[in-house]
Formats: sequence, C-alpha cells, structure tokens
Amino acid sequence: MRKNVIHLSFYLPEPGSAWIKTWDAAKQGDPAAATEMDLRYKYFGVNFELAVDDTEVVSKKRFVTLVDLTLSLSAAAKRISLGEDAAFGFTESDEVIHLRQDGDLIGVSSSKRPVQAFVGREELVREILIFLRAAHSRLIAEIPELSANPVIQRIPPE
Repeated sequence: MRKNVIHLSFYLPEPGSAWIKTWDAAKQGDPAAATEMDLRYKYFGVNFELAVDDTEVVSKKRFVTLVDLTLSLSAAAKRISLGEDAAFGFTESDEVIHLRQDGDLIGVSSSKRPVQAFVGREELVREILIFLRAAHSRLIAEIPELSANPVIQRIPPE
C-alpha cells in the first residue's frame, strides 16, 4: 500500500501586504505580556496550506493567524493520538477541517471544499508536531521576547 504524504506549511505575508502589519503590531509593547486573545486573533497572519498527496484541502492562499492555528492543531494532534476524531477551524472564516479516524488512517476533509484524503495517524501527528516546532521557532526568531509569553510556551518548541 502506497504511503500518503501530508503537507502542512505556512508562509509569512509579502512585504507591503496588510497581513505583514499583524507581525509589526505584535512587536509593539511587551510581547511577553501579550494576551492570548491578541496572540490568537490579532497578530501573526500567515498563508497556510494543507495538502495530502495532490489533494489540496486548504489552499495556500488562505490567511490565518498563526498562534490560533498552532494551538488548534496542537489540540487536534492530542485527540488524534488518543484515537479520537478531531477538528480545527479558522478565526477568519467558518471553514472547519475534520480529522476522522478510519482504522489506521485519518480522513482529512474540509467543510468548504468537496475533497477528502487519507493519511496515516502517526504520520499526521508527526507532521503536525513538525509544523508546530517550525511555527514556534519562527515566532521566537521574529520576536525573541515571545519566548517568555505563557501562551507561546504552550506551542511545542524545537
């Protein structure tokens, strides 16, 4: 049986984009004391992509807030690891990504697109953890003071 490949990635906004301002705004004040609400919903806009093999579940044109996405993905990975179904959504829209158990596979689908793909449970959890580490690393690289923020500390570091 051929192994399906899952791809989770994020991209910082282009210079001049309105979304890049969400990164600049986070540098104001004391990033270590930024509230969870601000971190999840106000700062760190990125393009996010989720694909399994050639099936695009979430287009890389989708803008999301990175901290909200990482916390949601972290919770989803925990549920999947426990053998439960999971889902995560986006602050910016009513789209929901469903992760449903199907034997040793996880069915990945979107509430907004007529696609479904399957990936191995362990591979999905591993790729989510890699994504979370990359997000944490990028946040700290951009704003080192975030390493002292309790919300950011909940995202698995490298």
